[in-house]
Amino acid sequence: MAPLKRRKEKSDGDEKGNSHVPRSLRLVSPTTAAITVHAKPGSKIASITDFDDDALSVQIDAPARDGEANAALLEFISSVLGVKKRQLSIGSGSKSREKVVLVDDLPLQSVLDSLNKVCGRG
Repeated sequence: MAPLKRRKEKSDGDEKGNSHVPRSLRLVSPTTAAITVHAKPGSKIASITDFDDDALSVQIDAPARDGEANAALLEFISSVLGVKKRQLSIGSGSKSREKVVLVDDLPLQSVLDSLNKVCGRG
């Protein structure tokens, strides 16, 4: 029987000392980043409540009907990231609270830095 191959453990940062990138944030193409989002529609104000490996939790100040919450989510995330709304789209989960938001033409590290800044991590 052949010996099992061991996989290298992923570290919290690469050798250059970059910060840990949560699993909820990933690169899907060289120019597109994906953010796993847990949306909570119907809130009084739009805000980020949590950012961890599972998802970016966002309260949305719009009801979950006729796409209003999705539009408000994209508008809120565009203001947080400092990008135009047309650079964002819902990749999956348009009728679910669990969504994937795609960000075009913004480096993954810039997305991470913007979210960390808003969450008070840097």
